[in-house]
Amino acid sequence: MRLLRQSRIPLLLLAFGLLLLVGAGRTSAAKPPLGPGEFAPGPFVPWYPSAAVVTTILFVACIAGTIGVLLGLLRMPPRPARWWAVALLGAGALLTGPFGSADHINYAAYGRIAVSGDDPYVESPIKWHQGLDPVASAVQAPWQDTPSIYGPISTALQAVSSAVGGTNLRDTVWIWQWFVVFAWVAVRILLLRMAADDVSRRRVDVLWTFNPLVFSVLVLGAHVDLIAGVFVLGALWAMHKKPVAAGIFVGSAFATKVTYGVVLVAILWAWRTLDRERLKSSVLRLFGGFALVVVPAYLIAGPNVLRQLKAAGGSFSYASPWSPVIRGLRHFMPEWAVTAVVFGLSAAGMIAFAWFGYRLACRLGLADSIHDDRTRDAVLGTFVLMTAYVLLAPYTLPWYDAVTWMLLPLVIPFVWDAILLVRHLFMTLAYVPGRATGVAPSVQEWTLGFRTNVTPYVCWASLLALAALAWRSTKATDHS
Repeated sequence: MRLLRQSRIPLLLLAFGLLLLVGAGRTSAAKPPLGPGEFAPGPFVPWYPSAAVVTTILFVACIAGTIGVLLGLLRMPPRPARWWAVALLGAGALLTGPFGSADHINYAAYGRIAVSGDDPYVESPIKWHQGLDPVASAVQAPWQDTPSIYGPISTALQAVSSAVGGTNLRDTVWIWQWFVVFAWVAVRILLLRMAADDVSRRRVDVLWTFNPLVFSVLVLGAHVDLIAGVFVLGALWAMHKKPVAAGIFVGSAFATKVTYGVVLVAILWAWRTLDRERLKSSVLRLFGGFALVVVPAYLIAGPNVLRQLKAAGGSFSYASPWSPVIRGLRHFMPEWAVTAVVFGLSAAGMIAFAWFGYRLACRLGLADSIHDDRTRDAVLGTFVLMTAYVLLAPYTLPWYDAVTWMLLPLVIPFVWDAILLVRHLFMTLAYVPGRATGVAPSVQEWTLGFRTNVTPYVCWASLLALAALAWRSTKATDHS
């Protein structure tokens, strides 16, 4: 057992080393081509790994990293990590190219369209400028004909990246990577400020900073969800004494990606016990800060930005727990009925999970390390709402878990740490290597089979484990 615990650091080093190796290499089934940059660092490893090799490397890295995190939960490090270690890992991310999806190329294209004066919410990348633009034309299937589905703050940051990167795709993406790494560091800073005891501060590095799954998906994947998530965390940090600032953060989260605006509901719920005058004042200031961001952002973006609010309607992802249900219902129901039934069931499931998860956490005092009652309520509310969404939404991807992993360190150690970690491992593996093109048919068949026939059932097993845990914990408290 001692030897196993001593293997935590070697396992994490192995995981991060393999992940950075993939990012530092050349084009692969995980890493889309970006071309050479004028000022951005290029590939440092002259290696084009095959689809099978890069898939194997990422599987080993993710599994080793998961074991390392589990060992950290069993025996947490004695103190938070030094900032030099954080800076070193962040610098490593900036010396690599993003992998795991081609979303960062979409971001670059939308920024390029916006900074050129056209509307990214109308123009499709492949058709813009007759498909001859060196940045927009690089967008890969299946997103080549899809206008932006992101909020105006996302588009603004993408436009800044494009303004600096110009017509060079690699440079544009590299500027975006700086935003992502800054957001990752900002999350750690906010978490350490919000953590009220030594255990929570040490959990920050176990579950967030040095969690290879989170780092791989969010930072090395360069996903916008990390930027939206840091705004959510900022709102929770500011709500206690600075309602206007909290509103600005909420508005920024909403205007980055609309689903992250759910933090507004959690904050209002947490303020329900305020006296009438203070409640009125706090709500007015919160919505004032919200409007300061959202109104000008959406006015500048124009009316077509509202397309993002319904862009994902009716969509399903293969790794969702609803995937086998959908396939079964399609045998005897029309598509519209399948959509109605599944979305109805998922909405009911989300509400039930959020309600019982919140009650369980309050009953067991799982957020008691947060001293301020209302901040504790808002953190719990945001955690259960966002976790319910990623666990039970018909369309869910591993990077949607950003807020769950941001807030989990603030919660007292509990069995759901391990359950959520294992579930996230399978969700991450379901989208390895990550690209929709450039994958050998045999590897594509294998990964699609894993995504379709393994991960959904692990998701259901995780939900059942969480339900059983809640039932047993409730019974235990009833008898105590």
